[in-house]
Amino acid sequence: MDDSEAKSAGRREPASALSEIAAQCADSKLLDFAAQLAGLAEDLKALAARPIEPIPLAALDPF
Repeated sequence: MDDSEAKSAGRREPASALSEIAAQCADSKLLDFAAQLAGLAEDLKALAARPIEPIPLAALDPF
């Protein structure tokens, strides 16, 4: 579909501009995902730094 067909179909922007917008959205989503992974890595790092404390057996006994 060329630009004239896109305009007749109701689009205001050429396909190349729409592709650029789609690429920017994808980049934004990837950056958001990378930020979430970095946050998770920080959480895991903080958990790894904490000592493991044993759970008393009395706390596990249901009776």
